[in-house]
Amino acid sequence: MMTQGKLSTILFFMMFSTICVSAQDDIFEKLAEIAVIDQKVMMPMRDGIRLATDIYRPKGDGKYPIIFSRTPYNFNSWGDGEKQTRTAERAYEVVKRGYAYVVQNERGRYFSEGEWDILGTPLTDGYDAFSWMKDQPWSNGKIGTLGCSSTAEWQMAVAALDHPSHAAMVPQGYGAGVGRVGDYYEQGNWYRGGAEQLLFFSWLYGVEHDKFKPRIPKEATQEDLIRISRFYDLAPENPEVDWKEKFYHLPVQDILQNVHGKRDIFDKMVRRHPNHEDWYKGGLYHDDMDFGVPSFWFASWYDVSISPNIALFNHVRNNAKDAEVRENQYLVIAPVLHCRYTRATENTMVGERSVGDARLNYDEQIYSWFDLWLNGKENDFKQKTPRVQYYTMGSNVWQSSETWPPANAVMTSYYLSSGGNANSLFGDGKLTAEKSEAAESYDAFTYDPMNPVPSYGGNVCCMGNAVEGGAFDQSAIETRHDILVYTTEPLEEGVEVSGFIESTLYVSSDVKDTDFTIKLIDVHPDGSAYNLDETIQRVRYREGYDKEVFMEEGEVYRIDLTPMATSNYFKKGHRIRVEISSSNFPRFSRNLNTGGKNYDETKAVVAHNKVHHSSKYPSEIRLPIVKR
Repeated sequence: MMTQGKLSTILFFMMFSTICVSAQDDIFEKLAEIAVIDQKVMMPMRDGIRLATDIYRPKGDGKYPIIFSRTPYNFNSWGDGEKQTRTAERAYEVVKRGYAYVVQNERGRYFSEGEWDILGTPLTDGYDAFSWMKDQPWSNGKIGTLGCSSTAEWQMAVAALDHPSHAAMVPQGYGAGVGRVGDYYEQGNWYRGGAEQLLFFSWLYGVEHDKFKPRIPKEATQEDLIRISRFYDLAPENPEVDWKEKFYHLPVQDILQNVHGKRDIFDKMVRRHPNHEDWYKGGLYHDDMDFGVPSFWFASWYDVSISPNIALFNHVRNNAKDAEVRENQYLVIAPVLHCRYTRATENTMVGERSVGDARLNYDEQIYSWFDLWLNGKENDFKQKTPRVQYYTMGSNVWQSSETWPPANAVMTSYYLSSGGNANSLFGDGKLTAEKSEAAESYDAFTYDPMNPVPSYGGNVCCMGNAVEGGAFDQSAIETRHDILVYTTEPLEEGVEVSGFIESTLYVSSDVKDTDFTIKLIDVHPDGSAYNLDETIQRVRYREGYDKEVFMEEGEVYRIDLTPMATSNYFKKGHRIRVEISSSNFPRFSRNLNTGGKNYDETKAVVAHNKVHHSSKYPSEIRLPIVKR
């Protein structure tokens, strides 16, 4: 017999399902009321390859500006037999404001023809898409590009081609499109300081399509494609992987093979060194390229590549040949994880740390930007919008500046110091404003690649169950003796650190090559220690990424780590801390310390590493302290 409770539960789920279906139908009905919907248009490229494109434009005979998103991700309106509303919701928001919305899959993705290669699809695909769109009878010839992560990464290099219709950009979380800029040779987030960032290993596993995937015949009509897409969206469904375990597999070059992943792209990339010529042949933006488009950039403190993202903004402001382009670059830096801008709430949590009410009127600002450049109408965007809007954690406020770093930020040195026992939270490591006067002073630790320091939180993305991004209390990990811990005394007054954080270490080792890592941490009065940013340097690349220079035992070497970045208010009574070690895994790959290629090796060497902080070797961190 069915109980009253069971009956109530069944009725609830029936009602809930009805509401969900009704909501799905509602957005499609609302969109159909205002838009001409043209799906699975096969847009031709110059080499004959056609890219699957959905077009949503206002009804009527007018000519409209276009907001264009190109993506490797699935935007199909159906999935697993159910309607998918995300694209329709975005299209409705765009069209109701008087724009056409065009979304397209990169070549080789889903219904698009050709072969996909992350960061390697022809730059001409973007250029050809602009040319096709501007020639449509419903287009006013002005195109703005919009997207986050992989939907943003292609925009920068195409901006270097300066298509006359590419009038404005809004790239968000765009680090995977940044190759070389200034001191950063990240090559699309593959590297940091010469060490691989493993996020792309797990990302490629989940995203790459097999070269033997089913293909839709070329003779299929648009009507065929729309019909087929209702029940067959070409989306791969890979088994889940325990990346917390599988990242440990050696050799590194076989990690995807070990999980039965697709390896065509991975096998090429894993063998490239940080300055390999192939990085400069694909779709990455490099700092020897011009830049031709006014841009409204969006970055976040806990994204994978906050420092090179900001460095690119500065590079364009300072180096674009066109003065109008230089003067029309704007930046927002939010206290969130990768692409989670609009998920900020009244109590925004980033990992375990609350950073307060970090909401911002994103849509209002973005559409005001597009209105300015695509509609040909002057508005008050420039009067209302600061050049740089950045969120300061700790004080939990949005602030603004004309530059990054803020003009009133003063680089201030803090020197490493100890009695020779900075190992762990319980050691005697200190950060001080004075250089050491000791003739010889150092801290030593053992780095065993088979027992690396585990990543806990951090500036990460896309790593499955291996690492959760954000700020987490590091104090438990700091009990390890292979972590050197240096901390200031409790602050007598609050200190705002906003800008790039530079660090110089003097190091030695008994192996040919090893890594050194650093984290910047805000220590609360109760001892909880929240990570702000982190970086790494593979020592063989200390003299540049175009050559490898190995270490000799007994020699001391200077290494300048790639700059970190943050905006954080260290409150009165808090302490500033840095952690130094030789691993942060699996955030970064392990250096096996052999001096070999690393990616093809299975045997490791234990390293005995030293960080020197004497009068001759003053290891330091330089903080941009804001003077108000």
